[in-house]
Formats: sequence, C-alpha cells, structure tokens
Amino acid sequence: MAKDKKQPAAEAAQADQSTATNQADQAQPDASKTTEALQAEVDKLQQQLDDSQNDYLRSQAEIQNMQKRNQKEQSELAKYGSQSLAKDIVPALDDLTRALNVQVDDESGRQLKTGIEMVVKHLQKALTDNDIHAIDEVGVKFDPEVHQAVQTVPASDEHPADTVVQVLQTGYRLADRIIRPAMVIVAQ
Repeated sequence: MAKDKKQPAAEAAQADQSTATNQADQAQPDASKTTEALQAEVDKLQQQLDDSQNDYLRSQAEIQNMQKRNQKEQSELAKYGSQSLAKDIVPALDDLTRALNVQVDDESGRQLKTGIEMVVKHLQKALTDNDIHAIDEVGVKFDPEVHQAVQTVPASDEHPADTVVQVLQTGYRLADRIIRPAMVIVAQ
C-alpha cells in the first residue's frame, strides 16, 4: 500500500508538471505575441521620432536660410538705399546744369548763375557723399554696361575707335550698380 500511495503522488506530480508545461507552452505564444506587439510599437515610435527629428532639422535649415536672406536684403538696402534718392535728384541736377549753359549779360543774370552753380555743387556733393558718382569721362573706352551710344563719328588720331568722343548726358553709378548710363558719342 505504501507503493500505491507513492504512485498516485508521483502521478500527481507528473500531472502537475504536464499541466505546467502545457501552461508554459500556451503562455509562450502569448509572450511571443506580446513581444511582437511591443516591438511593433517600438518601431512605430522610433519612426515617429525619426520623422520629428527630420522635421526639426528642416525647420532649423529654413530658419537659417531666412536669416541669411534677411541679412542679404538688409545689406543691399544699406548699399543701394540711396538709389531712389538719386533717381529723383539726377533730373533736377541735369536741368540746373543746362541752366548754367545759358549765356547771361547783365549783373542779375550772373548772380542767378552763381546761385545755380552753388546749388549744383551742393547736389553733386550730396550724391558723392551717398556713393553716387557721375559717369562723364571723355576719351575712355566705350563700355556698353556704362555708356549708351546715341551717335557715332569717324575715328581719328585724337579719338581712336571705340572711345567716347563726347558725353551728351551724364550717367550715374551707385556703388557697383548703374543708375543711369551716360549718353555718349562714340568714335568708330
């Protein structure tokens, strides 16, 4: 009878072990499913993190580009800000210069001419102070970027080919930008 008691206890232990193994086998697919689900969630979160980092880097690059563009615009504004002023002043300066070419015979006419000369000098100084320079040289090589040829004359010893013979209307340059090309007569 002692053997019989041991046998059911052994069978019970074996049954418990078999039940535990079955439960472990059933738990293992559940653990695999859970692990796969967690790994999928990790992958999804990693993708979201990568996307967020890419968006952040793109935003940073865009901000830097905007800052560079803004600096360039401010630099150009500072450099070429006088252009509008020059375009407004230059026609008045041309008119005053033409007025200086009028012959006067009486004292009041000479005084008026002296006043106009003073105004012209002040306007020219204002332009020069703002880095606006006249283009009015005679005898220089013709440059289509700076000059506008309105007439040609035959070349001579005094005026070789492709040189400016006469300036009909003064041109103006602001820094490296042409505000108005000089109208010239060119030797050919």
